[in-house]
Amino acid sequence: MQDAIVIIPTYNEVENIESIISAVFTQYNAVHVLVVDDDSPDQTAQKVEALQLQYADRLFLLKRTGKLGLGTAYVEGFKWCLSRNYEFIFEMDADFSHNPKDLQRLYDACKVQNADVAVGSRYIKGVNVVNWPLSRIILSYVASIYVRLITGMKVLDPTAGFVCYKRIVLETIDLDTIKFVGYAFQIEMKYTAHKKNFIIKEIPIIFTDRLHGVSKLSKGIIKEAILGVITMRLKTILGSS
Repeated sequence: MQDAIVIIPTYNEVENIESIISAVFTQYNAVHVLVVDDDSPDQTAQKVEALQLQYADRLFLLKRTGKLGLGTAYVEGFKWCLSRNYEFIFEMDADFSHNPKDLQRLYDACKVQNADVAVGSRYIKGVNVVNWPLSRIILSYVASIYVRLITGMKVLDPTAGFVCYKRIVLETIDLDTIKFVGYAFQIEMKYTAHKKNFIIKEIPIIFTDRLHGVSKLSKGIIKEAILGVITMRLKTILGSS
């Protein structure tokens, strides 16, 4: 995976960031990591800066001013990666809900199995979620059905945040038109790739809820996802996107 980079967005992840970076580099010596930090009050960015001394030329940091949201963090991270020679660009959470061991499987789906977008899916083989309350599982699962019904996509886990993109996908998508910031961002990226006829392949993973830190899910993020899906579909029907 010498041609790959993992983007990890952070906001108050100081309890997780050193462990997740170490886990990625222990698994894959050649892969690079880009942390995009939204001015975490808990000094996540400062922890990453200290780790850069240990992982010189492999660990990079984008420090942003204020809590600007997941979607804009990834878009800024994508642009940073596209300005360099990476062919495979990953999205991954900092909290170990995504297992670093699965990075290779997503990579192989794109590198070997001809996928343009590889999605670490919680729902391709039943419901593979550990330590979530039943209410959260139902919310997520029903949301996936809702997205499929509205958009026509066949992706079983459209809100998944564990993804590998081929470079050409991110070069083709006009990243400046991606507007959503929460789970709707994940849906918007997949839907945009779908509309452009890129091959999206789901890889089954086991998703484990965080042990440290606080979830970023909020009522606002849920509302954005519900309304955002309808907005995206209407724009497509009306020919405005």
